[in-house]
Amino acid sequence: MFKFISGLLRTKKQFTSRLANLFRGKKTIDQSLLNELESILISADLGLETTQQIMQHLTNVVARQHLDNPEILANTLKQYLTDLLQPYATPLVIPNQDKPFVILMIGVNGAGKTTTIGKIAKYLQANGKKVMLAAGDTFRAAAIEQLIAWGEKNSIPIISQHAGADSASVIFDALQAATARKYDVLIADTAGRLHTQSHLMEELKKIKRVLQKIDANAPHEIILVLDASIGQNALQQAIFFNEALQISSLVVTKLDGTAKGGILFAIANRLHLPIHFIGVGEGENDLTIFNADDFVETLFSNEEDTTE
Repeated sequence: MFKFISGLLRTKKQFTSRLANLFRGKKTIDQSLLNELESILISADLGLETTQQIMQHLTNVVARQHLDNPEILANTLKQYLTDLLQPYATPLVIPNQDKPFVILMIGVNGAGKTTTIGKIAKYLQANGKKVMLAAGDTFRAAAIEQLIAWGEKNSIPIISQHAGADSASVIFDALQAATARKYDVLIADTAGRLHTQSHLMEELKKIKRVLQKIDANAPHEIILVLDASIGQNALQQAIFFNEALQISSLVVTKLDGTAKGGILFAIANRLHLPIHFIGVGEGENDLTIFNADDFVETLFSNEEDTTE
């Protein structure tokens, strides 16, 4: 729980402190309180659509139960938020199969995709999986170097070519190697791209076609990495990527550096996709398995970060 508290401190200040001030000393529930609560939810980047759904639920509870206790209202909000996230807090599970389980990592530049790949590889390795990486982001020499550094540090093999090489060819070669060497998982990096860059989106479709020449079911997982610090723009990115590629799941990064952690509620409410991990720091162990109960509990917790 401590990692959640320290990693989500900015979101807590935006959400918890204002929520505590709202309910402090209030004896009844009135329209003024409900209006201020709505404002808090929107400012925490839950988004208008999700906020309206939450407020409609709370208003119905107040009317149906003749509720007039602000503390009960706060607990009702907490439970609703937990229930909203719970179905999508799903760990990454690698099934036992004869061929490598192929994970294609996608996202825009700056979302932390390459670093996330390294962290997921280390997590899977620690759980007994033989992992290989494919340096498919051939647009940036730095991305190839970064992935190679992660692999060397954790004794994970990397299949790479020179910058500017064909990304699909690199990933195809990697799957051939992973299959021949009987690896459990192949994680393939891809070039960061905006959803508006149609030629790069077509490249991702090409990668899928090439992989399926070896394994008709590959890639088995397409994980989109989203930067929480851009708030509602992250949701729009996810919508476009999902329409183009049918994303399997999500990783949400940079929650430690933003007050916009509420975007997770908007993403879950709109996309209904599994969220495997969240990033709450820059360290190797700061990619955390997403747990809905812990996340909401942290937002409502009165505990503070005690790091020095």
